[in-house]
Amino acid sequence: MLDIIYLDLSDNQEKIVILFLAIVFDLLTSEPRVFHPVVCFGKLISYADKIYMRRNRYLDFITGFISSFIVILFALFLSLIPEFVPFWIGFGLSVFLTKTTFAIRSLEEHVRNTVVADIEVQREQTALIVSRDVSKLKRNELCSASIESLSENLVDSVISPIFYFILFGLPGAMIYRAVNTMDAVIGYRSEEYLYFGKFIARLDDILNFIPARISFLLFLPLSRRVFAYYRMARFKINGDKPIACMSAVLGVNLEKRGVYSFPGRTAELEDILRGIKIFRVVLTEWLFVTFAILLLEFYLRV
Repeated sequence: MLDIIYLDLSDNQEKIVILFLAIVFDLLTSEPRVFHPVVCFGKLISYADKIYMRRNRYLDFITGFISSFIVILFALFLSLIPEFVPFWIGFGLSVFLTKTTFAIRSLEEHVRNTVVADIEVQREQTALIVSRDVSKLKRNELCSASIESLSENLVDSVISPIFYFILFGLPGAMIYRAVNTMDAVIGYRSEEYLYFGKFIARLDDILNFIPARISFLLFLPLSRRVFAYYRMARFKINGDKPIACMSAVLGVNLEKRGVYSFPGRTAELEDILRGIKIFRVVLTEWLFVTFAILLLEFYLRV
């Protein structure tokens, strides 16, 4: 009986079941606190950043490349462990590791926590999900920042990892997550990271290029304004694409000073909650597309 089950789950069905269980696991539980690969990726690249003293652009780039490549190899190593342990242990480990490559529930929870009447508390909660200085932001700017984070992370934390799971299974999703995590740590254009983080920043841009445009297609049925707003999104390669689409659907102004600004009325606390509802709709669309692709792939191989 166990042999039959093993055979049933050793082909493309295993990929479908693992992703389904990982999504259910993610929706029902918070992020793991004992061991989280994403935390490890961040700590590893942060350690390399801390011990390396900047010298010149060539050495900075080479060191950043080597450091990033080591973390990518570590991510690949983690993703391959389930292949070398007993089947059921490996299966459970695959579900757990796949769950850690995306963040649906935690993303929504963090954004929902910014919906508070006390503006100082809102600043504290918003600071946890955005990289900009929020100390002097007004209410509408804080609301905008929350919605922008939700929109951008729809790609980074949901669409992209699942996209690479579809293409390459757990190794693809895990490597993507490592790259995206490192980009959040060292992928800046400041003098300190311009060359040290250049490789990982460009790699993250490449990996998110298609998923960012998939988000546009998912938003497209929700408002006639989406296409027009999408055409305005020329400030960043990928990040402003889902932000522009969310702005179009909500009809609110989403703006990061000096970077981008999409027209609309002033954002309010209620718009964050509306944004979460739109997030759920787009997520549902994406999951439907995902499992349709995986099931089609399965039937074509039978």
